[in-house]
Amino acid sequence: DFCSLSFLNFVGVCFSLAESLPHSYRWFTMRFCAAATTMLLSAIALSRRCGVNAFVPRSRQAAAFGATATTRLYSSTVEAPAAKKATDGAFPLQGKNVEEAPPRLRFAPSPTGSLHVGGARTALYNWLMAKRGQLDFPKTESGFVVRVEDTDLARSTKESEASVLADLQWLGLQWDEGPDDEEAKYGPYRQSERGQLYIDLANQLLEEGKAYRCFCSPEELQEMKEQQEAAGQPTRYDGRWRDASEEAVQAKLDEGVPFTVRFKVPAGARVVIDDAVRGTVSWDADATVGDFILLRSNGIPVYNFCVAVDDAMMGISTVVRAEEHLTNTLRQGLILDAMGAPRPKYAHCALILGQDKQKLSKRHGATSCNQFRLDGFVPDAMINYLALLGWSDGGDEEIFTRDELIEVFDIDRVVKSPSVFDMDKLKWVNAQHMKMMDIKELSGLVAEQMEWEGLLKEGISLEDPKVTSMSFATTSLARQMMLTTKDAALNAKTVLGYALPATWDDLKDQPAKKMIQVGNFYPLAKKIIEQHQAGEFPNPSADDMDVFDDSIKPGDDSYATAYKKHMKALAKEFKAKGKNLFHPVRLALTGEMSGQDVTKQLTLLEMATSQPEDGVIDLERAGVVDFAARMEKLSAFLETIPEEFRAPMSKEEVAAAKAAKSKESEEKKANAESEAAATTSSSTAADPKDTYEGPPISALDIRVGKINKVWTHEEADKLYCEEIDLGEPDGPRKIASGLRPFLQPEDLEGRMVLVLANLKERKLVGFPSHGMVLCASNADHTTVKLVNPPLDAKIGERVTVPDFTFEGEDGAPYAPNKLGKKKILEKLSPHLITNRFGVPEFLGRPFMTSAGVCTSAIPDGTVS
Repeated sequence: DFCSLSFLNFVGVCFSLAESLPHSYRWFTMRFCAAATTMLLSAIALSRRCGVNAFVPRSRQAAAFGATATTRLYSSTVEAPAAKKATDGAFPLQGKNVEEAPPRLRFAPSPTGSLHVGGARTALYNWLMAKRGQLDFPKTESGFVVRVEDTDLARSTKESEASVLADLQWLGLQWDEGPDDEEAKYGPYRQSERGQLYIDLANQLLEEGKAYRCFCSPEELQEMKEQQEAAGQPTRYDGRWRDASEEAVQAKLDEGVPFTVRFKVPAGARVVIDDAVRGTVSWDADATVGDFILLRSNGIPVYNFCVAVDDAMMGISTVVRAEEHLTNTLRQGLILDAMGAPRPKYAHCALILGQDKQKLSKRHGATSCNQFRLDGFVPDAMINYLALLGWSDGGDEEIFTRDELIEVFDIDRVVKSPSVFDMDKLKWVNAQHMKMMDIKELSGLVAEQMEWEGLLKEGISLEDPKVTSMSFATTSLARQMMLTTKDAALNAKTVLGYALPATWDDLKDQPAKKMIQVGNFYPLAKKIIEQHQAGEFPNPSADDMDVFDDSIKPGDDSYATAYKKHMKALAKEFKAKGKNLFHPVRLALTGEMSGQDVTKQLTLLEMATSQPEDGVIDLERAGVVDFAARMEKLSAFLETIPEEFRAPMSKEEVAAAKAAKSKESEEKKANAESEAAATTSSSTAADPKDTYEGPPISALDIRVGKINKVWTHEEADKLYCEEIDLGEPDGPRKIASGLRPFLQPEDLEGRMVLVLANLKERKLVGFPSHGMVLCASNADHTTVKLVNPPLDAKIGERVTVPDFTFEGEDGAPYAPNKLGKKKILEKLSPHLITNRFGVPEFLGRPFMTSAGVCTSAIPDGTVS
């Protein structure tokens, strides 16, 4: 045993040194370490088969190498309890009143993807409470902890961890303790680096009789489950190893049989919490869960065990998280009680939904924090808006600074109902925060957007003075209309481009076309071209930054003053004023009918094009059209304007045009009213139910369900496997669906759906599927979307259709055998459609629940 430990420590040292070696040597050294470890573990296993007690590696290095065998090695015999417990002095809040403790809160992301809106809100609520705690309890351990829960080795990545941490820093949610904080008292803060702690605590629970080894094979567990399902019992572990004798356990250990460590749920145990959001929540532990696993047979601790241990050992006083973790509280509470650790306070926040009242996902647009950053939202606005998703201060105020949020935020004011993510509201909040920002600070963010949008030359520094000037001008130009910093960059692209088409026939802008038809555009544009060629049209200076500062009044020699005088001269010459002057001139100079001040636009253009070699704008990528090129393009366009639109209309012609337009509008309105009346008349004339002779719609047992879990079928590239809760006593159903070509797993998980529940269970490529998820599709089935029950529909309730009986024997759904043999579904399918509003119908009548009408995103489609 001593040799084994020494050799394993030697391998650990070699592995550590390998990190500093050149690549080729590092590869060789790590291969040697891996081979040596495999040989050692094989030797230990052999010694156990021969009856020799294998030593339990306790060092962190040993744990790192023995991960696959750790569970089998943390004790190979049933021994007497150790003298010192793993929990002695390990829990900072032990013996203290959690309610009075300085607040310590944690955000615990799993590094399996980006930081999304829901996670960001959770982090924010924890951060706000921690910051307030630091004000109320100065010079204490109150703080915000970031803990990386990376025990899902298959999905966790360092890249994802770095991305999540970067997003937190962008939001300004800086942690007080977290990963790579070597001086922190309660580290390490990655679960993958805390493996030995979990093993020590599992050993202690084993020694105290609060956990036990389970030697059941996967085949035995599957057989157990099938027997329970056949008997109509809840599926759970039956506890067959719970009270096994020491001799039986030792015999299995001597044979080297793999085992898991299960928690021994106390008989009659109840877990009750006073949730800050949801109120009192309780569970009958004995009836709800069986003896659950703490450590898998490969030595990896399960999620709930890690969380409970870490919360206790890091002194977490309050756990704020999403409501989807509420059910985890039962297992975590039992583990904390068994360890003798105080339970933290809990607050489980409701989900964030999209506009369609379904769980927010990628189908609703941007949901990751990094995408919001790329889309031009500022961190303070994101913090402000995220705080409002489920919380208010009790008044009408909606715009808060960080310091104000820290002062007024109270977890007790978080509501239990879901919040709807409103992109328009976020943009409004963002606009308000940008108005509060100094333009220099804001222009720095706009410079980033200009780089991302390809306006700047590659390799140019954002600190370059010319970039600073260009971004300042771009920001000033768009400040009154921009909702995001990206808007300013996109506006600059529009301003620097020239959207006037090549010919009159190519002009699709109807307001522009009607303006040209009045006749003022042609002569004014001709005059501007002539003045440009003669050098008489006023041109701005690329150095005139005063034009972008509205606080500076234009001087007599400024470009703004010169342009204004020139417009007065044109107005006098062509006897045009107001929109008959400014609209034609704007279209001729900018290619647009509307936009910001023309003098600012032309100055920005001059800044971009006056010195193309030394400038910072990538003219080609940005699509810049300089003033001379605009005049050439304008001249070519004028040649295509019909002769009748090249001179201003007389007063009589203008009046006649207005009269014709009014008449046309009245005719369109009359036609629309006539069509509506005809539609109403035809719809009331014949009811399709009167001539229907097929089976009743009540033959189908359509239920409201919720998708709890989605995974891909290993052998079928078009199938998803889904676990769907229909509110049945036997637990969720497993259903296979062919939605993989149309929807992503995140589009399905957590969704409320309609399920045809009275289909006979059958195997789809080996997967037992019991039911069918109803979807809507277009005519050629290239687009498929879920049929959505209302948000407040009850899980398990039956969907009904007006004017059809769903009560009593006549309204009972058909048995699965009858439904299949008589091909009922095939006969009903032609009548299951969506109307022009996307509402699923049968014979013109909507699918209904107790909460209202069902919907879909497919108009004029079919339901199947």
